Amino acid sequence: MDSGGAGRWQAGAAGIVGLIVLWWIAGALQWFHGTIPTPGAVLSTIVDTGARFYLENFSTTVELALRGFLWGNVLAIVLAVAVVLIPPIEGLATQLAIISYCVPIIAVAPIIQVAFTEVQTMIVFLAAISVFFTTMIGTLSGLRSPHQGALDLVKVYGGGRVAQLRRVRTVAALPNTLAALKIAAPAAVLGAVLGEFLAMPDQGAGPAMIVAQQRGDIPQVWAIALLSGAIAGIGYAFVALLARFATRWSTGTTVSA
Repeated sequence: MDSGGAGRWQAGAAGIVGLIVLWWIAGALQWFHGTIPTPGAVLSTIVDTGARFYLENFSTTVELALRGFLWGNVLAIVLAVAVVLIPPIEGLATQLAIISYCVPIIAVAPIIQVAFTEVQTMIVFLAAISVFFTTMIGTLSGLRSPHQGALDLVKVYGGGRVAQLRRVRTVAALPNTLAALKIAAPAAVLGAVLGEFLAMPDQGAGPAMIVAQQRGDIPQVWAIALLSGAIAGIGYAFVALLARFATRWSTGTTVSA
């Protein structure tokens, strides 16, 4: 690891330690009327509640978030490819992506709840719409990133838009697409949790958090929120690791261990 990479890791670790210390102080001094528990109280709640409770609830949330992540990203990538192959639809595709990004999920949820009678379908839809804009715009910018000379070379040899897409644009789009997917992974988790808040299924991180709020169990609320953030972070880290190798491959750079 180079000195720049080591410096970033050290800065990140120092930032996390600083946040934990500040959190501990805020909990011990009961800032904000005692609504901030100490890290020790949150850990104690997790241990006392048991792993089974969190596995049962978060397994449902992760499954729905993953389904939304897959559907939203597949549709976004397909639409971006369609724009490159059929340029006249760009205006419509871009407007659709902007609408999906600008309309608040809370405003969309009641309409989706009426359209889809199955609760899980609604949650998957909200997770999918949370990732659609980022991936569609990122993929489209990546597909348009190749040097014109490379595209002209394919054209000279008789290749059309499909050949340019297959031989040049797809490889060139990998860095931007994977960068968008890194952002989409936490967004899918957030969309799924918000969907659970609104739909109230039998199990999930959202219903578990609502029940904890109704009981006034502040450490449990924090535990569920932090575990949700940890899952989102794991999703980001997984895609980032994949992006590291795929980006090096697409640029012809050797990946160091």
